[in-house]
Amino acid sequence: MSLPDLRTFGRTGIRVSPLTLGTMNFGARGRTTHDDSIRVIHRALDAGINIVDTADTYSHGESEEIVGKALRGRRDDVILASKFHNPVDDNPHHRGNSRRWISRAIEDSLRRLDTDHLDLYQVHRPETATEIEETVGALDDLVQAGKIRYYGTSVFSPGELIEAQWVADDRNLVRPSSEQVPYSLLTRGIERETLPIARKYGLGVLTYGPLAAGWLSGKYRHGAAQPHSFRADLIPGRFDIDAPENADKLAAADALAVLAEDLGIGLIDLSLAFTLAHPDVTSVIIGPRTLDHLETYLAAAESTLAPETLDRVDEIVPPGTVFHDRDTGKIPDALADPALRRRAA
Repeated sequence: MSLPDLRTFGRTGIRVSPLTLGTMNFGARGRTTHDDSIRVIHRALDAGINIVDTADTYSHGESEEIVGKALRGRRDDVILASKFHNPVDDNPHHRGNSRRWISRAIEDSLRRLDTDHLDLYQVHRPETATEIEETVGALDDLVQAGKIRYYGTSVFSPGELIEAQWVADDRNLVRPSSEQVPYSLLTRGIERETLPIARKYGLGVLTYGPLAAGWLSGKYRHGAAQPHSFRADLIPGRFDIDAPENADKLAAADALAVLAEDLGIGLIDLSLAFTLAHPDVTSVIIGPRTLDHLETYLAAAESTLAPETLDRVDEIVPPGTVFHDRDTGKIPDALADPALRRRAA
């Protein structure tokens, strides 16, 4: 089984597969052994996936170590991406977007990945405490030093995306080349501004969560029992089908499952085909934990949707819909912190 034609990654000239192999579930977090993880990676590469995405925080660096092992002898054939920002341990200095941490984080990632450079290095989340000029400047330095080829952002707001572009232009620095962001049948907020901005500035777009963290697995249906998953244990309430705040989301997931049944395809096929159909989406990150999961994704990637099916999807979940702010990957600080909305007495 082979994937469809490669897609151009923004304005970089790189050609990437429509699926990106995400590695968050490899290692302790996904309870997947090194050998099993490596088998999944090799199968993905053999199937035509040529971009692998990891992060220093995934299983506290174990995911990067696994990827490094798997790519020995195949590194030159892979677009290798990693990320920094999130905590990697309990040390408060080992996180964030400062020049100090970026300089340390890249060396640690290169060591774990057993490589001398990354093709794409991504800011895992924005950070208001750090001036964007410092972050962009530090990443430009890494490009000039040959330690990374390109850099990108993840879950940046529309304003932050534009600011990063403007700062780079104003300081004569290398621009960000990409944005990574959640996108699915149930998480369509990026259609409002993020994707149009990516088009305007020529950003490659990597989307993640095509199954909406399991809500589009086919298990979330009216009348069904509460599905069990390790995500539900990590984020209490987010997956509770009896919670009033999840009622609209559950109704949409059920209606989409019915639509898939009417089309004679699986909900996973519908979900992946939807994300792949958007012209501004470069590649969709999948996060298989097992070979069976990977094979399901590979088969689903061959599905295409007729215009009338996409019209029906828009009726069920209108373009730009966001059911919960937490589904967007980051609740803005101005909404999360009451102190930012209340004048001190």
